[in-house]
Amino acid sequence: MDFGFWLMIIGTIFVAVWIPTVILSQKKIHPKALFTLFFAELWERFSFYGMRALLMLYMTKVLFEYMGQADADVRAYGIYGAYGALVYAMPVVGGLVADKLYGFRKAIFLGGILMALGHFVLGLEGLMFEGNLSLFFCALALIIVGNGFFKPNISSFLGKFYEQNDPRKDGAFTIFYMGVNMGAFLAPLWCGYLGESFGWHYGFGLAGIGMLVGLVVFARNKEHFEDKGLPPNEALLKKSSFLGISNEILVVVLSLLAIPLMAMMLNMNEIVAVALPLVTIGVIGYILYYSFNLIRNGDKAGGQRLWVVVVLFFFHALFWALFEQAGGSLMLFADRNVSRGGIPTSMFASLNPLYIMLLAPIFSWLWLRLSKRKKEPSTPMKFFYGLFQMALGYAAIVLGAKMFGMDDGMVPVVFLFLMYLLHTTGELSLSPVGLSMVTKLSPPKIVGFVMGAWFLSISLAHEIAGQLGKLASAPEEGASAVESMNGFVSVYLNWGVFVMGGAALLLLLLVPMLKKWMHGIH
Repeated sequence: MDFGFWLMIIGTIFVAVWIPTVILSQKKIHPKALFTLFFAELWERFSFYGMRALLMLYMTKVLFEYMGQADADVRAYGIYGAYGALVYAMPVVGGLVADKLYGFRKAIFLGGILMALGHFVLGLEGLMFEGNLSLFFCALALIIVGNGFFKPNISSFLGKFYEQNDPRKDGAFTIFYMGVNMGAFLAPLWCGYLGESFGWHYGFGLAGIGMLVGLVVFARNKEHFEDKGLPPNEALLKKSSFLGISNEILVVVLSLLAIPLMAMMLNMNEIVAVALPLVTIGVIGYILYYSFNLIRNGDKAGGQRLWVVVVLFFFHALFWALFEQAGGSLMLFADRNVSRGGIPTSMFASLNPLYIMLLAPIFSWLWLRLSKRKKEPSTPMKFFYGLFQMALGYAAIVLGAKMFGMDDGMVPVVFLFLMYLLHTTGELSLSPVGLSMVTKLSPPKIVGFVMGAWFLSISLAHEIAGQLGKLASAPEEGASAVESMNGFVSVYLNWGVFVMGGAALLLLLLVPMLKKWMHGIH
């Protein structure tokens, strides 16, 4: 029986039923723009996660197979960490370009085109030039630059359709986040199944088609955007600047020139490990400088609200460093040390988004219900819940390994299901409300930049995730399955349980101070 095929079919039917259910239940509450952005982001995430589900497996099994498992793991983790770091660092630039020049609509569309090209180049590499590292890095670089324009601006754009303290806002971002995860759910089922069963290039190519569908949805529904998301200064956009070309074209040229730079940094990924902390210090330093300027000019509340964003930035980074093991070490752990029952490894990447689809409406309803009763937890408190549940998730996988894996190095799949469930409830407590928080606490003039900085915390997290993955990398050639399992479990216990649990307790102590700095914004 082909479990992968039937999982793909059943999952697709489930989404086909679930999407109309969500829309019909919420369409009278929220503006139509939410659902247009919901669909556009769904297909963009389909493309992104379809590729990500295959990336580590492709690198370790095909691209670097000649190196031996231990060295292939280390090389793949380095690229995976740098790729994730750059994917989420570029939104700082993309958010700034949208704020000052492009507006949200143009930035989102440019980003989508570049990402689609990246997926198709990756498919071409797998089809005709398998093992060509130059083409491989060029494809990832296109996705990195495109994501920089797309990712921060579609979230910021959604925030424009709600007032600053609108009680519907957290619910809207939770629904939007569910759209994200519908795409992320379908992607490993389709791209993962096709890639692992018929050829890697089919999976990568299908991801590109998904991105094109997202662009079509976005372009054909502009009437729902009213007058929002347009360039802030049309004259400045069209103004000739360098070499007599307009600023609009200059952005495109500079984006294309950034591609070989990104490709080089992926290949020499040690550069990212050094540069990223420096960039982070610069960005956080600018936000703090801006906040102190606000306070000096009499806006104490505005300045202190930015302090909350800065503090939660670091807890957010730690959360995602452990969460993003899902595309790295947890993918290899599932491949080598979990009794999968014939299910392709990449399909386990659908567990997290499946749980989100099931649970996101409940969380959205819960926050509104508690808000009406004036009992809704503050954003910092929701972050505490997120960190604590992440620690519980890793405790579950460690427990499964210690109880059942010590003889043959194989862990029952139920513990993987439990871990992803706890990670998902943690994510729903933290991630969508984090996006909403940035739009609430940031001054309107720099909301795109601060949203980009918020994604920079995930960039930092990916680099940390890559380094943690190296700690869990395959032992010496010929090591037993138990030794392989113990390498993973050691990292999950020390970092996933102890460090994450300690961070959760520290944040709990800081909650009263952070609530005070929010000055009435919930």
